[in-house]
Amino acid sequence: MQKKIYRSFLFVSLAFLIISYASAKESEIRYISPPKLEEAHLGKRILCHRPMRHGSPAMEVTHKNGKYIISNYGHGGSGWTLAPGSAIYVVDLFEKSADKGLTKNSKITVVGAGVIGLFTAYELVQRGYKNIEIISEQMEDLVSHNAGGLLAPVSMSNDSKMAAMISKIGIDAYRFYEKVAKSQHKDFNTGAVIVPTYFKTREDSGLEPYVNVVMEPAKDVIIDFGNGTRQELVVYDNGIFIDTAVFMVTLTKYLKGKGIKFKKQKVSVFDKINTNYIFNCAGIGAKDLVNDDKLVSVQGHLIMLKNQNPRDLQHMILVYFDEDTTKSGFKVKRSFYMFPKRLANSSANDVGVIGGTFIEGATPNSPNQEEFDIMLRNARKFYGITN
Repeated sequence: MQKKIYRSFLFVSLAFLIISYASAKESEIRYISPPKLEEAHLGKRILCHRPMRHGSPAMEVTHKNGKYIISNYGHGGSGWTLAPGSAIYVVDLFEKSADKGLTKNSKITVVGAGVIGLFTAYELVQRGYKNIEIISEQMEDLVSHNAGGLLAPVSMSNDSKMAAMISKIGIDAYRFYEKVAKSQHKDFNTGAVIVPTYFKTREDSGLEPYVNVVMEPAKDVIIDFGNGTRQELVVYDNGIFIDTAVFMVTLTKYLKGKGIKFKKQKVSVFDKINTNYIFNCAGIGAKDLVNDDKLVSVQGHLIMLKNQNPRDLQHMILVYFDEDTTKSGFKVKRSFYMFPKRLANSSANDVGVIGGTFIEGATPNSPNQEEFDIMLRNARKFYGITN
């Protein structure tokens, strides 16, 4: 009799544990309204080319012909994610390497006016340097203006030995943007927002090294789009969206306010720059400037949205699909992403962007225009939009 009671007790206890475990693993259901993806709600189609360097971004100091060349380029689709942290990293290297002739009044030239160049100049200002000039062939409508704004290490090709350094740089950047988002930064109070950020898996996010350092652990969730379609995803509820077009304007205005000079000029060789201290933040232009054969263009397609309900888009989503080949023969890694991005001077309801593609080696001469339509079909399929 006692054995039967004992067995019954074990059975009930085991059943209770199984039920408790199942309940603990049950995913939260969240309800999200899809963006409007009919033709009337689609805006500008944008083609951009990210500068990705195999092995790791170039972040080093060389001394040649009496000049110090400090490299800071090749961050792929993670320029905004890594910019504040990589600027700290390379300026640290610079100050450790420079000769005794360096003073706070020494002339310093930054080549490149994208996000990497601007944040490098910003870090130099924070260290007290006063004689800084930014030279760039283009100042407007750069990849940095058009970038989506997700803070996550994507579109990179890093050696595993570099993982810890890249994570450290990304964590430093997260702390910078978090202060901006919480209105705690001394120089900027707009341009970054804390929003839920959804991925298919934790591994896809690249954010796991940030967890329990600056970010909360991801949660398993089911997203219900209210039309019969659901997606199983993971969410980081303290993800950060960077309003890139706005931040580029704000950052440029800040630097000009500090007396930083901006000069529109193509740089072909460093020897013609009249200074001994040059930061090479030329992005894809560095390939020809320093003959870097590890640097490649990674083409991306994105479509701006318009006439949306901004309250429906206060989150970010990035889901990767399989690799394929474009009609012109390039390998393409397709994904779907949605960010609450705006273009400069856009109206309140012209918000949202969908993407995207990662096509290594493609250039403006091989635009792969059909990818826009493929991307749009994938977005509609993800949301369960049939019309």
